[in-house]
Amino acid sequence: MIRRPFQMVWLSAALAGVAPPVLAHTHTPAQAATQPAEQTAWGIAGSTDASVRSIEIRMTDDMRFTPASIRVKQGETIRFVISNAGRKLHEMVIGTPGAIAEHAALMKKFPKMEHADAWMAHVLPRQRGELLWHFNRPGSFEFACLVGNHYAQGMRGMVEVTP
Repeated sequence: MIRRPFQMVWLSAALAGVAPPVLAHTHTPAQAATQPAEQTAWGIAGSTDASVRSIEIRMTDDMRFTPASIRVKQGETIRFVISNAGRKLHEMVIGTPGAIAEHAALMKKFPKMEHADAWMAHVLPRQRGELLWHFNRPGSFEFACLVGNHYAQGMRGMVEVTP
């Protein structure tokens, strides 16, 4: 067998450039967003430097979150520990009711759209994920699963942030 190291290096480099598009698909589990924290109407990405309270969220294939209603105080940072007890991919996306509805419409129009923002976490079946969020604005906000038709089937909940 004749070895051609230079050709192997070239082939490896060429294949490395092809791999990301081949592996890309929608709603894959996301790590914490790496872009700078962006202030939204419903808060800002949390920091582990702050005092953090953990809330366990369970997602199931009957298209429900448990608990479906959460109360927090303005200024709290919450670590949502999200478990997917189902056999389907689920996600937890936080936003205003309007932002959630807008994102749901966008996902319906472009179901293979890739996205990963600080206010969302995609969790594979039988896995766990986390979402760290600082609620620095009072109000009523939604959390929802926008995968497939889950939102239309009622997979949503509310976060009430009180001053």
